[in-house]
Amino acid sequence: MATTETPQVTETSAPGQPQKVDWLAEIRGLALMLLAVLAFHSLVAKPFYIPSTSMMPTLWVGDRLVVSKYPYGWSWASASFHLLPRGDWRVWAATPEYGDIVIPVHPIRDEDYIKRVVALPGDTIEVRAGQIILNGQPIKREVVPSVRLPFEPTLLCKDGPCLTAFEAYRETGPDGQEYFAPPTWRETLPNGATYLTIDYTDQSLDNYGPYTVPDDSVFVMGDNRDQSADSRAGAAENGLGDGVPMANIGGRAEFITFSLDGSTTWNPATWFSSLRGDRAWTTLRPALAEGQAAK
Repeated sequence: MATTETPQVTETSAPGQPQKVDWLAEIRGLALMLLAVLAFHSLVAKPFYIPSTSMMPTLWVGDRLVVSKYPYGWSWASASFHLLPRGDWRVWAATPEYGDIVIPVHPIRDEDYIKRVVALPGDTIEVRAGQIILNGQPIKREVVPSVRLPFEPTLLCKDGPCLTAFEAYRETGPDGQEYFAPPTWRETLPNGATYLTIDYTDQSLDNYGPYTVPDDSVFVMGDNRDQSADSRAGAAENGLGDGVPMANIGGRAEFITFSLDGSTTWNPATWFSSLRGDRAWTTLRPALAEGQAAK
């Protein structure tokens, strides 16, 4: 016996009538997208902006960079916006190497810093007249030709002194452009990691310690030694208060994506003229001194 299938009727809007929006589906899709972005920023990588001069000459105010979240494992500090409660736990824990540029979180405030690792767990560190002494041995530190930092009057800093602190070292180069050329040093750590620092005046943080870094902690300093609130300074002084627990490290700086000199305005022409083109894609992994092999 033959059967007759009843044709299915698809409801459509009448001509000229707008289709109804499924707002629940739209909101659900938006929420899933936001969760995916949050998970990526917390577990893989996130962008980071440099608002201060504490890591000059390596990092300039206005640099935008990528921070990877996985090199040392994950902790409460890995979560974007610091959504997780503080704790001392870590998943797949690993220890930084000398010279790594890391993102420590302030011990009291949920505020990200960016500093360089100069001492590892168990190291005894001293600073005498600006010279780092690790386990009783001064690290290699030599004067090099001064770096040239561009004179950019439109550049503003979020907090504290900006490039005007280098006013005594302002000069005009052969190209007619004005620069700051503060005293510059090259430091080399025990693993061969080498980088430039600025040290132009005597101040209290030039002398510190001795201090033994606790287990599962690191000691960090800014490359601009006279304008960096780091492990040498107490938490009440906006510093990091000695060794930074590894659970408070939110990631490792990898490379600069782009950099702006502060002259960007609403005018689209300035979106390109304010770019510092030669800084894009600069790696932030420390170089190795001559004769040192990469691991």
